Amino acid sequence: MVPPTQESRQHPTMQQRVLRHIDWTAYLYILPAFVILAVFHIFPVFYAIDISLNKGAINKFKFVGLQNYARALTSPDFWTALVNTFSFALMTILAAMALGLLFAYLLYQGVRGQSIYRTIYFLPYVLSTVGSSIVWAWVFDPSSGLANLALKTIGVQPLRWLIEPKGIFQLIGEQLNLPVPAWLHGPSLALVAIAIFTIWQTVGYNIVIFLAGLTNIPGEIYDAAQIDGANSFQLFRYITFPLLSPTLFFVLVISVIGSFQSFNQIYSMNIAAAQTLGGPLGTTYTMTVYMFDQLYTYSNYGYASAIAVLLSALILILTLVNFRFIGARTENMEVGE
Repeated sequence: MVPPTQESRQHPTMQQRVLRHIDWTAYLYILPAFVILAVFHIFPVFYAIDISLNKGAINKFKFVGLQNYARALTSPDFWTALVNTFSFALMTILAAMALGLLFAYLLYQGVRGQSIYRTIYFLPYVLSTVGSSIVWAWVFDPSSGLANLALKTIGVQPLRWLIEPKGIFQLIGEQLNLPVPAWLHGPSLALVAIAIFTIWQTVGYNIVIFLAGLTNIPGEIYDAAQIDGANSFQLFRYITFPLLSPTLFFVLVISVIGSFQSFNQIYSMNIAAAQTLGGPLGTTYTMTVYMFDQLYTYSNYGYASAIAVLLSALILILTLVNFRFIGARTENMEVGE
């Protein structure tokens, strides 16, 4: 090794100059947060991947490679759970975002007591999911629930709600005496009932976020547009919606992640309705319920971990797709392209 010369000591390299200017105390401040993330988030991910490559009980695992993943991807139950998950997510995301934007826009028009309404709407989001699920299971009770009492007042036959495996469009067709093909039966009424509860619970969060986004839009823009003769629809179409697009994108990403991870309300409402995991004929058997069932009912640790990894990969892919397409479009709308 060639010893450093006197000239090299006087003229340090670029790397040495960069290292001298790094404030190492900043890393000490972020170290506790990094340790927490590493222990409770990063390490469990790699540990779950490791378990998914094995089978058997804890401390008696046997390495099987990708066998659990092949089993999942070739299992009819896995694909049924995936379809149910997409149906549940589609219902909850679209309805909760649409209602959240509608109520937020109405409150933004200068309604008196806006803070009171905001608290009322947000309250279901902070309530216990399990406790609220039990109450809503009583609302959907076939014999004495409020849902059927409301239907009776408008002349509609009582429904079985959480114990009904028939599709929602199939039931509508039966009410109207119209034939509905099997491929158009739609999600079961049991899954729709759980989706209704989920929408009720999450719409308040969306309202608060949308209201925050609306208040960040300068009022001068609306004043100038109204002077130019823009009506209410044009104000929303050409001002509110484009400038609110970052907030819409944020709510969409959070909603996709939350809907695919939903478990508490599905499990609690099924139990409260005296249903087994998966509800009537497995029509509420989502990915999270499927994973829970394999883990705690059958003790298939490796297989359940493989399902969890696949679900995480699916959520990651959907999130990246949102950022790639919808996120890019949101940036274009902001700059007016």
